[in-house]
Amino acid sequence: MSDDLKDLIKDAEHRMQGAVHVLGQDLATIRTGRASPALVERLQVDYYDTPTPLIQLATISVPEPRSLMIKPFDPSSLKLIEKAIQASDLGLNPNTDGKVIHLNLPPLNEERRRDLVKHVHTRLEEARVAIRNIRRDAHNDMREYEKEKLISEDDLKRGEDQLQKLTDRFVEDVNKHGQAKEKEIMEV
Repeated sequence: MSDDLKDLIKDAEHRMQGAVHVLGQDLATIRTGRASPALVERLQVDYYDTPTPLIQLATISVPEPRSLMIKPFDPSSLKLIEKAIQASDLGLNPNTDGKVIHLNLPPLNEERRRDLVKHVHTRLEEARVAIRNIRRDAHNDMREYEKEKLISEDDLKRGEDQLQKLTDRFVEDVNKHGQAKEKEIMEV
């Protein structure tokens, strides 16, 4: 197989890994029955008129399985963080004692769990589409290489097979992420 083709497949693999990584980060922010700092760490706080991820403004800990504690580095940002939590789609009410914010996660009801699972399925489909788009782009590049006589017809065939195997592997990764998250959400 030519170096051009190897580079093309390596690039496609790298981009597919990126799509799965982004999916993992997205799924971490979806609320389940138990508390996780990932739930709020990417929440954007309007800090001095600059949207800043919460993780850069405070330490986030899990004192109990169903609660989060947020301790701002700068005490003056407490109200801003509180406002960002209330404005988010988390559906959580922050309790503050002037120094730290406590977030209690109520147990999820059946309807909310089903909504979250639907949300997960939407995210999974977006990741699958991203992976298929990467495959399509790489496949188009391979055809272009063959047209320009940079690779042979046999190389094109081998490259297409390898690309399809790569795509199947990453789509399976996406499905595994989804199954694990769904199980986590439905756990009572």
